Amino acid sequence: MDSNTPKEICIQGITSQGRTFRPSDWAERLAGVMSSFRPGGASPGSHLSYSPWCVPTVIGGVKCVVVNSQLREHEPMAWDFVMNFARDNDLQVGEACLVPERRG
Repeated sequence: MDSNTPKEICIQGITSQGRTFRPSDWAERLAGVMSSFRPGGASPGSHLSYSPWCVPTVIGGVKCVVVNSQLREHEPMAWDFVMNFARDNDLQVGEACLVPERRG
């Protein structure tokens, strides 16, 4: 992967027409489906937490799913599933940059 390729993409819960995507828990559902795709593969209980490659979050009051490009490298079909979900539902997709929370 070259240096111009984003390390993360953000699927926003906003359609290209500016409408909020429904249902309201779509990000958690999508990330839940992707929970077994993770570094080292699925393990017992891995379905109980989100994969670090596909994380639901809220950015600027908009539900989003941040997808790490490592998913594409390790599980191309899972990457295609997530990207097709975004395309099929007309969701906005862009580069992501998550900043860690400041502690203390």
